[in-house]
Amino acid sequence: MKLVAASDADFAWMIRGDGTSEHGLALPPGGVDEVPHLEMLRGVARRLRSDGIPLWMIVAGDEVVGLCSYKDAPTPDGRVEIGYGIAATRRRRGHATEAVAALLDAARTDPDVRTVLADTAVDNVASQRVLVKNGFRRSGTRTDPVDGELVVWRIDLSAEPSA
Repeated sequence: MKLVAASDADFAWMIRGDGTSEHGLALPPGGVDEVPHLEMLRGVARRLRSDGIPLWMIVAGDEVVGLCSYKDAPTPDGRVEIGYGIAATRRRRGHATEAVAALLDAARTDPDVRTVLADTAVDNVASQRVLVKNGFRRSGTRTDPVDGELVVWRIDLSAEPSA
């Protein structure tokens, strides 16, 4: 598994859902996600790029199996929230666990990041397992006006032992 920064051209390709990308990558059956969600993420990617932050394609072999990123630039106190999603036809294969590990590796090398946060739906046990496997601890709940009740997860990188 590797992470490849997604360009605007990559999003156009994922939205079209055809052929091979400029990187020589393929899409899984059914694509990476629904078109409206990809269009929303394309806007997020543009905003993140303006801050020098990539939104990454999660690549297994020569196939884009998902997307992941910071949701925004780190806050002044060093917090950053991550988001990730795996194509429906490529779930339950460890891709999300590997992608979150790669996001954490990137966060550990970023001097502006001390704490990484993530949210999961209360009933999304698979995503909760991904976070636990990567060292996150449940830190509470919150209610989102769109997504409803969410579990909040965190990992404090400043509390990790030095290498």
